[in-house]
Amino acid sequence: MNNNLYFDFLVDKENNTLTMRREFAAGRQVVWDCYTKSELLDQWFAPKPLTAKTKSMEFRAGGHWHYAMVEPDGREYWGWTEFLSIQPIDFYTTSDAFSNEAGEINTEFPRATWVVTFTDKGAHTVVESVVTYASLTDLEMVISMGMEAGMKSTLARLDELLLILNA
Repeated sequence: MNNNLYFDFLVDKENNTLTMRREFAAGRQVVWDCYTKSELLDQWFAPKPLTAKTKSMEFRAGGHWHYAMVEPDGREYWGWTEFLSIQPIDFYTTSDAFSNEAGEINTEFPRATWVVTFTDKGAHTVVESVVTYASLTDLEMVISMGMEAGMKSTLARLDELLLILNA
């Protein structure tokens, strides 16, 4: 794994946003596929030691991704992502929420809008995610839940998968 790949985690409390920028040692199509295909997401989209599993996914505007992050002891943390708009290999936007296994939104936790953009940097790809919350309270809740450490761990797993896919 290349430790020279950058990761920015910027908190903007005035606008209730997180901006995460991460460089990957792979071409844009491969990275896009890893973000948009359930069989690949299941291999990396959870911080260690959790794993990810997809219950259902329709990657299209108006579609969704219903998934769980699973603890080694079997406990599951469910999420629901609705795809709002998609421009293949350039960007997509989503509405993201915590849910239960039936896909019902958990209103006790924050919802967010994500704009995820993919750009070339030579032979590498930079993914920028701008995550907007409804309030400063919501933003601070996800920060206190460990969003930065969780994303670092999760994206390191994507690095590991990309090494395999690019081999």
